Amino acid sequence: MWFDLSLIFLGLGLLFYGGDFLISGSVRIAQYFKLSPFTIGATIMGFGTSAPELCVSLLATLNGAPEVSLGNVVGSNIANIGLVLGITALLAPVTIDPRRLKKETPPLLIATGLLVLLTWNQVLSRVEGMILFTCILLYVYRALSSKEDGMADIEGETSYFPDAGVWVQIGLILGGLAALILGAHWMVEGAVNIARAYGISEWLIGITIVAVGTSLPEIVSATLSALKGHGEMALGNVFGSNIFNITMVLGAASMIQPLEIVSPIKMDLLYCAGFTLALIALIRMGSDLKKRDGIFLLSGYVIYIGIKSAGWA
Repeated sequence: MWFDLSLIFLGLGLLFYGGDFLISGSVRIAQYFKLSPFTIGATIMGFGTSAPELCVSLLATLNGAPEVSLGNVVGSNIANIGLVLGITALLAPVTIDPRRLKKETPPLLIATGLLVLLTWNQVLSRVEGMILFTCILLYVYRALSSKEDGMADIEGETSYFPDAGVWVQIGLILGGLAALILGAHWMVEGAVNIARAYGISEWLIGITIVAVGTSLPEIVSATLSALKGHGEMALGNVFGSNIFNITMVLGAASMIQPLEIVSPIKMDLLYCAGFTLALIALIRMGSDLKKRDGIFLLSGYVIYIGIKSAGWA
């Protein structure tokens, strides 16, 4: 018990400082290359926080478990919107310039549309995987090619090694990502061990502790970004993570081995698409996410988990 509690507290520490390092390095990289906070959130942070999903899906595919691979992506995308942005909006406003929202919405809608269209027949072929993977290459090129001025909004940011060179900032980003992933792993391991010791069911552990644990990197990085006044970086993190999950994770997995799904997945696909549209509608109505929006998103996530746990879909 004490060992498991130690894992939880060590994991919490790694999550906090990992998120701090990641944001500090990301902000400085944004300044150095004249990229917007949203772009950094959507590329560097989005890719980094999707690393656990990539590992899980590739291993699941290699082990002949395609349903785990696809379920991991769909479930993660729903959690990113409902759980991650829901918690973040409750703690701090998540703002974005309306012009940037208009520019950045189409890639997310296209990726989500491709997810529904290509997997509706419950098969994702190698050719379709190549299409998805090509999309992420185009997305990253588009994002990083868009140089922007006007970074004054983060000039006063207090950070680690603010005067250090770009390689030090990249090191902070990589170190922060590693700490986030390791911290989430330790927290989940400790919590699962304690839950099992008290006789809590494996299913309940899976849909609560493990589900939240795999979203912890996104939760911490998005929440800290918003609390530090970088709402666009927080939103970019979720947009980018969802796009990476669909295009890079599923694309790579299906190129290794075509994904053939037996379990019904249409309800999950529609919920994922509907949740994405609801998020964009909420932001368009006010150019930000407020506490009431956070409550709405969290409620939507809880309803989804309730439906799945009750076996209705």
